[in-house]
Amino acid sequence: MADIDLPSTVIAPQRPPKIRANWIRTWFGTPGNTLITLVCVGTLFILAKLAIDWLLVKATFAGTPADCKSGSGACWPFLAAKLRYMLFGFYPFEEQWRPLLALSLFLGGALVSMSPRLWGRALLGVWCLVLIPAQYVLMAGGVFGLVPVPTSQWGGLPLSFLLSFIGLACALPLGILLALSRISELPIIRILAVSFIEIVRGVPLISILFMATVMLPLFMPEGVTIDKLVRAQVAIIIFAAAYIAEIVRGGLQDIPRGQVEAGSALGLHYWLVMFKIVLPQAMKKVIPPLVGLFIGFFQDTTLVTIVGLLDFLDTVRSAMRDPAWQGIAVLEGYLFAAAVYFTFSALMGSYSRYLERYFKTTHD
Repeated sequence: MADIDLPSTVIAPQRPPKIRANWIRTWFGTPGNTLITLVCVGTLFILAKLAIDWLLVKATFAGTPADCKSGSGACWPFLAAKLRYMLFGFYPFEEQWRPLLALSLFLGGALVSMSPRLWGRALLGVWCLVLIPAQYVLMAGGVFGLVPVPTSQWGGLPLSFLLSFIGLACALPLGILLALSRISELPIIRILAVSFIEIVRGVPLISILFMATVMLPLFMPEGVTIDKLVRAQVAIIIFAAAYIAEIVRGGLQDIPRGQVEAGSALGLHYWLVMFKIVLPQAMKKVIPPLVGLFIGFFQDTTLVTIVGLLDFLDTVRSAMRDPAWQGIAVLEGYLFAAAVYFTFSALMGSYSRYLERYFKTTHD
């Protein structure tokens, strides 16, 4: 039987369906989202234009309070006239190079200390034996021919850094000790730690500052007084330690129990297991909440004004109450204070992200 040739059918390869690029839907989503986005962009544009007009176009950059009254923009001569007071408060005018140098030493030391490669006993010794004593000598005076300046005249930005960063540096080891005590297997130690943490966290910082400043002297022997700045510093340390303890405890709970058992199997005692194995891992995990707490306490130092200490924000407010400038430059002072707080807070946030990348605690 002869073969019959059948016509061959050629099947063309299937092409993927054409997808029309819709950049509006890609960038904004639904028509409703697009409308909301456009409204927000338009609003931001209007606000930006008004801000530029007030900050630059219509602003007064030189002159007297009378010149600012006649203008409709920002009054920048106020900042030029009151800058030193806002930074250093009632510190003697002719001696203000001393808090400036002390602040420069602190910021320079903090900048160098930001490298984890330099962390160690040597760096701790430099801070405890050189930098902190040098800053105190510069601020207080009384030696090396420096004029004595009582702490009642300290104020402004150096005081804010002193209360926040030194307070937090002292609160960190205390908070770690409290966290270890709270998870201790000894009932008495655990109950004392829990009681301390919960009592301190159960009251606002302003009440602890008030008690340390007003009520503490009532319990001191007759003739014994404690400097007001020291009392406020101790109150901040105690309050911050309670919050640091809870943050560190959260990191400790995230460490598997096997880590502790492995250390014990190697013959390490409890403290070596904690400080060599458990704590290094736990501290890496709690970097973001710790830095967030530090930023919050740096901003909360403004509460010390209730105990008679003039921090940076309060010196800005005092400058605005000057009769020559009162009612003229209000927003300018608060903008300057906000810019300073934002700058240092943003730097701390950036440093937190750097530490996370350095210790590889993220999955980016």
